[in-house]
Amino acid sequence: MSSIVVENLGKAYRQYPSKWARLAEWITPGGPVRHHLHWVLREISFQIQPGEAVGIIGINGAGKSTLLKMITGTTQPNEGSIRMQGHVAALLELGMGFHPDFTGRQNVYMAGQLLGMSIAEIDRHMAEIESFAEIGEAIEQPVRTYSSGMQMRLAFSVATARRPDILIVDEALSVGDAYFQHKSFERIRQFRKEGTTLLLVSHDRHAVQSICDRALLLENGRLAMQDRPEVVFDYYNAALAAREDSLIRQETLADGRVQTSSGTGEARILSVVLRNASGHSVESVSIGDAVTLEVEASVERAIPRLILGFMIKDHHGQPIYGINTHRLDMALEHLSAGERVRFRFAFAATLGKGHYSVAIALSAFDSHLDKNYEWRDHSLIFHVLNKGKEDFVGSTWLDANAEVERIGA
Repeated sequence: MSSIVVENLGKAYRQYPSKWARLAEWITPGGPVRHHLHWVLREISFQIQPGEAVGIIGINGAGKSTLLKMITGTTQPNEGSIRMQGHVAALLELGMGFHPDFTGRQNVYMAGQLLGMSIAEIDRHMAEIESFAEIGEAIEQPVRTYSSGMQMRLAFSVATARRPDILIVDEALSVGDAYFQHKSFERIRQFRKEGTTLLLVSHDRHAVQSICDRALLLENGRLAMQDRPEVVFDYYNAALAAREDSLIRQETLADGRVQTSSGTGEARILSVVLRNASGHSVESVSIGDAVTLEVEASVERAIPRLILGFMIKDHHGQPIYGINTHRLDMALEHLSAGERVRFRFAFAATLGKGHYSVAIALSAFDSHLDKNYEWRDHSLIFHVLNKGKEDFVGSTWLDANAEVERIGA
């Protein structure tokens, strides 16, 4: 069994008004308290079931790394408890436990023993560690000569040399080349299939949504919400876009989806419709059909600039295609209260079969994170059917033309 149970966890650090106050408190035990506690985490409670994958997200300083350090035991909490079952492998800080003057091979033995492996076990895994890290002869060079990407390759290879019951990964995988990131996540996915429990901290929406069953959002040291990754990321993005006059709203739709919207309300989305080539509103289209996404918006207060953008996402919440009128050089300027605007985007539905959602954003600039009037996820749900195309796999139909030629023995 490999589970994690966190109950009412809290972490605080002492803060002193000056270094002299720190010294005075130290040399006068039992004297007046000269510090105050700065809580970086408080009242954190959650459970991770065996084989479950959970992502932790939040802005820098929200307490993500501190939480992982307490779970792995490198930092002790001030309050609360953590219970874990199973062998744990953690990749928290790049090259954590590596000595810069020792060679990569020597560091493999040291780091492996810190993870609970015997010398004989490391010997058995050494060839696989070298092969997976792909750093070549650098394995015999001091780690101080390594790039950050090489350190990450070796650290990840050691931490995952044997399948752990629980794997904890911080932002370390964001370092390095795309090839090794892909390779690392494939190993994580394989571990998941074999039953490993995963706790992942990442700002990468694609990584969290493609691997994790659930996501936790930390805000100001507290657990703000936990839900499916798509729902949590939608709320998180809405919160990033929020300003003093902005509101964030979430409601459950009839089909069980959670719709997140936010914005100042200076401009509002009135309707979102997908039309076929005949101009009729449709909920289902065939692969390759000509369609038009039509959005009507109203201007509630005078605004200097208006941009509309849309994003098509698959059923996992992964972005498929997005564009806005800023990037198309079609921004509207100096709009008055009471104006209404109709936007139309025409395109061919060259998508794979399945259902898709459309997010809509009204903003002043290229991103809804800058002056967000209204951002609404799941504004529209539509289905794509395969009526006559080849039985291809994937989310995009490329209409590939094949040529096959026998050229002899």
